[in-house]
Amino acid sequence: MNDSLDSNASIEARVRLAVAAALDKKAFHLDVLSVAELTSIADYFVLSSASNERQAQAIADNILDSLKQQMNVRPLLVEGTTPGRWILLDFGDFIVHIFTEDVRRFYGLERLWGDAPNVTADFTGETEPRAFKKTS
Repeated sequence: MNDSLDSNASIEARVRLAVAAALDKKAFHLDVLSVAELTSIADYFVLSSASNERQAQAIADNILDSLKQQMNVRPLLVEGTTPGRWILLDFGDFIVHIFTEDVRRFYGLERLWGDAPNVTADFTGETEPRAFKKTS
C-alpha cells in the first residue's frame, strides 16, 4: 500500500482523515451523515461541536492542514472563520460543519437532514452510531 495519499484518495479516506483531525482537536458530538441520496450538493456532512470560537478555528485549521499535507486536498470553499461560531469547509463531495454548541442547537442540521443515515461509526470505529429523531 502506498503511504503517500493524494487527491485521488477515496471519499471515505478523506472523510475519515477529516474526522480524525477534528477529534484530535477535541471536537465533540461529531456525526457523519450520508446525504448522497437526499441532495446533490455533497455525499457526506460532517457535523461537530466546539466549546468556543477559538476551538472551532483550531478544529478547522487541523482538518485543513491534515487534508492538505497527507492527501494534497484543499477545500473549494471556507466560510465562517470570523467569528467562528459556524465554520463550513466545503470539499465538494463532503462538507464539514463546525459549530459552537449554541449555534448547533439553533440551526439543528440533524433535524433538517433527519432522513440522512448517520454513518459515524463507519468513520470513527464506534460500535453504535447515534440515531437522530426527526422532530416536527
